Amino acid sequence: MAAMAKVVQLTLEGMGFELVDARASGGGRQLSIFIDRPAGSGPGITVDDCAEVSRQLSRVLEVEGIDYDRLEVSSPGLDRPLCKPADFTRFAGSKVDVKMRTRDESGRKRFTGLLRGEAGGVATLEVEGREVALKLDEIVRARLVPDLQAKGKR
Repeated sequence: MAAMAKVVQLTLEGMGFELVDARASGGGRQLSIFIDRPAGSGPGITVDDCAEVSRQLSRVLEVEGIDYDRLEVSSPGLDRPLCKPADFTRFAGSKVDVKMRTRDESGRKRFTGLLRGEAGGVATLEVEGREVALKLDEIVRARLVPDLQAKGKR
């Protein structure tokens, strides 16, 4: 999986895209690739972008000898996962939902709040009026919380 993700990442970077996440399921037979544009490099992902990346990855994966039955390329969606430390910096100011591996001193494993940023492997969130520091290596899952009401207001 790591070798496949590296090949995908290098291919996407050459095409001007960013790898958000790569997953294999069905015993590695189905590959799901989630792409985005690097911060500040234009609008979101289109269906044409996904088709272009899918065509290119199909060729590259064949040349690299990576065997699979199905390749799926899509945008990360409104509830985009935060996977890399840079994601926690890029999306500072956004509402996020974070699930931790272990409970904190109050017994809590899940935090929803305003992401303040990341420094030294620690993400800072404002949760219920207080700042909470969460170690990135203890995070099981972190996602943006879509603000659907803000999209409809003009």
